[in-house]
Amino acid sequence: MEVAGREDLDRFLEQVERDPGSVAGNLEEFEERLHERLARVEAQAVGRYMKEQDEGAEEIEVEGIRYRKKMLCEQEYVCQAGSVRVERNLYVPVKGEGKAICPMELRAGIVEGCWTPRAAKLMLRAVSSSTPKEAEEFFGELGGMRPSRSSLDRLPKRASEVWEKNREEFERELRQTETVPAEAATVAVSMDGVQTPMKDAGRAETRSQPDKQPKGPAGYREVGCGTVSFYDLFGERVGTIRYARMPEKKKAKLKDQLEAELESVLQTSPGMNVVFLSDGAPDHWEYFEAVAKRLEIEDAHFTLDIFHALERIKKALDAYHGEQTPESKAVFEECRIWLREKEDGAERVIRALRYRRDRSRGPKRKAIEKEIRYLKKRKDQMRYAKLLEEDLPIGSGVVEAACKTLVTERMKRSGMSWGEEGGQAILTLRSLIQSGRWERGWKMLAPEYHQEVTPVARIIPIRKRLKKTG
Repeated sequence: MEVAGREDLDRFLEQVERDPGSVAGNLEEFEERLHERLARVEAQAVGRYMKEQDEGAEEIEVEGIRYRKKMLCEQEYVCQAGSVRVERNLYVPVKGEGKAICPMELRAGIVEGCWTPRAAKLMLRAVSSSTPKEAEEFFGELGGMRPSRSSLDRLPKRASEVWEKNREEFERELRQTETVPAEAATVAVSMDGVQTPMKDAGRAETRSQPDKQPKGPAGYREVGCGTVSFYDLFGERVGTIRYARMPEKKKAKLKDQLEAELESVLQTSPGMNVVFLSDGAPDHWEYFEAVAKRLEIEDAHFTLDIFHALERIKKALDAYHGEQTPESKAVFEECRIWLREKEDGAERVIRALRYRRDRSRGPKRKAIEKEIRYLKKRKDQMRYAKLLEEDLPIGSGVVEAACKTLVTERMKRSGMSWGEEGGQAILTLRSLIQSGRWERGWKMLAPEYHQEVTPVARIIPIRKRLKKTG
C-alpha cells in the first residue's frame, strides 16, 4: 500500500514532466490531484513513524503498573494529512481488571486515542474561531485530514478537561516563561462581563443562588472577562493578557487569575504604576481594593471607566434638556472637557447636575438624582485630568473589547446556547490565542497525552532455566 502511494506520486510527477496539460484540465484541478497524492504519501510516512513507537515485549510497566501483551490489531488514526491505519499491540494489567493500553499511543502522544498531536492542535485552533460545522467544511475543502463535526465538537471539551486539571500549574508556568514588555511603565487591571446564552440558565441560577433573581435576558448568564494590560511612558498600550471564565459566583476563578497575573508582574517589575479600571460594580471595587491591600500596592489608582461616567452624565442631561437636543449635547461636551482637563472636573459635573436637579420635579428630578448619587459615590475614581497628565489609562475599552472578541464573536451567534464544559473550552482556547500564549500553552497540554513505557525483562525461575538447557 505504501509503495503504491509513492509509485502513484512518481507516475503523476513523471506525467507532469512529459505533458503537464494531460494531468488536469486547469490549475485548480492539478493542485487538488497533486495534494491528494502528496497527502497519501505523508500519511503513510506518519504511520511508519507511529509504528516505530510500538512495543513488543511480553510485559511492560506504565506508572508503576505492569501490563502483559494481549493482542496485535489494527486501528485508524487521524493525522494532518488524513487517516492512517496502524497495526499496534495492546496490553492489559497483569493483576486484576483494568483498561487495555496501547504503548504506541502513549509514546507518540496520541490525543484522546485518535488524533496525532499535530491534527489535534489544528482542530482546536479551527474550532476556537468557527463552529464545528464550519470547521468540518473547511477541512473538507482543504484536503488531507477530514475530522467530523462530532469530533470537532468533542475534542475541545476533552482537551479542556485536561487543561482545567492542570490550569493553575500551566498558568504559573506561562507567567514564568514570559517577560513584561521592556517599554512597559504601567500595568492596568480591568474586569467586566457579558451576558451569554446558556443551557438551563434559569435553573442553574436558581440552584446556585435561590434568593437572587437572574439578571439579563431570559436564558442568559454573565461570562466574566478580565485583562491585564501594559502601557508605555506615553500611554500607548504595548501588550494585553486576556482571561474569560464561564458564569461563576462572584467571578471567583477569574479574580484569582487576574491577581496571580498582577502579582507576577510586580515581582519582576516592582516599580510599575498600577491602575485598576472598571465600571461601577461594587463587587469589582471591593476586589480591587482587597488585591491592592494583599499585594501591598500603596499608590494604586482606582479609576471608573470614563465612558461609564460619561454615559451617566448623558442620561442626566437628556432627562433635563431632552434626548439628543442641542442644549443637552452642548452641556455634555462641556462636562466631558471638565473631566479630562480640570482637577476638580468631577465636582464641577456634579454641581452642574445638581443645578438642573433643583429646577426639576417628578420623574425628571428622580432620574437626575439617581445619576448624581452614582457619580458622587465614585468621584474619587474620576480624577481623569491627573491620570492623563501622567499618561495613565482612563478607559476600560480593552476589557470591553475582550468581552466582544473572546465571547460575543464566537458564542453569541444566532441559535447558540452553551454548557459549562463546551463554553469554557472555547474561552480557554481564545484567551490563550489572543494573549499570544497558544504555542506555549499547547506545549504544556500536549505532553499530558504522553506516558513513559518501560519493557519489563521477565525473570525465568532457575529450575525452568535448567530444564530448558537439558
